[in-house]
Amino acid sequence: MACNLTLGRKEPCKDVVGGIKKIYLINFEPLTLTEASGEVTDIADAAGSAEVDAVVYEVRHASSLTSNINSSRETGTTFFESTLELTFKKLSQEDNAELAIMAHGRPHIVVVDNNDNRMIVGHEYGCEVTGGTLVTGNAMGDLSGYTLTFTAQERTLPKFMDNALTEATFEALLGTVTEGTNS
Repeated sequence: MACNLTLGRKEPCKDVVGGIKKIYLINFEPLTLTEASGEVTDIADAAGSAEVDAVVYEVRHASSLTSNINSSRETGTTFFESTLELTFKKLSQEDNAELAIMAHGRPHIVVVDNNDNRMIVGHEYGCEVTGGTLVTGNAMGDLSGYTLTFTAQERTLPKFMDNALTEATFEALLGTVTEGTNS
C-alpha cells in the first residue's frame, strides 16, 4: 500500500468559529454511507432503507468534539479516537431516563458545528458513553444540568457530510427526526 502524500495546505483565513450547535443521535445499527469526493452524501441502514431515525439535541456553548490519532509503528496500526464532550442545561426526570438509555447504547452521532459542518462520529462502531455527571452547581450562576462524554474508536476520522446539504435536505436523508422540548 502506497502512503504517498497528495496535498499540501496553506494558512487558512480566520473565518471559522469553535463550538457545536446540535447533535443527531441515531440508534446503533450497521450504516451504509454513500460518499462522493470524500464526503457523505447519503445515509441508509445496512438493508438499504433510508429510514434511519434520529433524535436531536441542541448543545450550544460548552460542547466540543476532539479526534486523536493513535498510531503505532510497533504494531503497524492506526486508529482514531473521537471524544464528544456535551453539556445539557437543566435537570429533569425525563432527561434522567433518556440519558440512562444513551449510557446503555452506542449510537452513531452526527455533530453539527457552528460553521455548519456535519460530521458522523462512530459511523462504523458507534459511540460509547464513557463518563458524565448530573450536577446542581454550587453558586447561582453554576451549571444545573448534565455533562456527558461519548468516545468512538474508528478506522477513520469522523466523516464530513456534503456541505451542499441544507438542514432540511440533511434531515430528509433520515427517517423520523425527533426534537425535544425546551421545558
